[in-house]
Amino acid sequence: MHGTQGMQAFPDAGDLRAPQSLDDLLLYRLSRAVRTSSGMATRLVEGGFGITRREWGMIATLAQQGEMRSSALAAHLHLDRVRTSRGLRGLVEKKLVARRQDAEDRREVHVRLSASGRELYEKVFPRIAGLNTDLLEGIEPAHLDIFLQCLRHLEERANALSAQGAVVEKANRRSGGTRHRWPESGAA
Repeated sequence: MHGTQGMQAFPDAGDLRAPQSLDDLLLYRLSRAVRTSSGMATRLVEGGFGITRREWGMIATLAQQGEMRSSALAAHLHLDRVRTSRGLRGLVEKKLVARRQDAEDRREVHVRLSASGRELYEKVFPRIAGLNTDLLEGIEPAHLDIFLQCLRHLEERANALSAQGAVVEKANRRSGGTRHRWPESGAA
């Protein structure tokens, strides 16, 4: 493991493949990078525009996808329906989102951005996009292409492992096994 003065040691490939400490864990390192950078985005939307990061995700999704069922919005954002419903309620109260019940299935609710929601999106998106661009500064295009290939692989692998976990959890429940809960810390 090697490091730079004033910074924590940064793992190399061998450290990631055979972790010996918290700093060697890939998920921990990814979590740290995401926490730091998403904190800047959160401060931007919460401080400058009075919406939460979750509400921003809903606004941005509706701006890009158009009207959709609230359950589809929850699935798209990987949120449970309760949190989605709570977030949408806040956005409706702020008059940023409009709701309507499905004519065929009264249990389903469709949501779309209101005119003021669209206006907010058009103000916020360029600033969030600028933050993302700033994060990439100094990375060579070829390295960025490699990073995106690695990111795609990580997402695909995580989905595959998650699907395997779902199968294991079902088998554990059928056999009376216990489900382990990890503490909610950054030490994934």
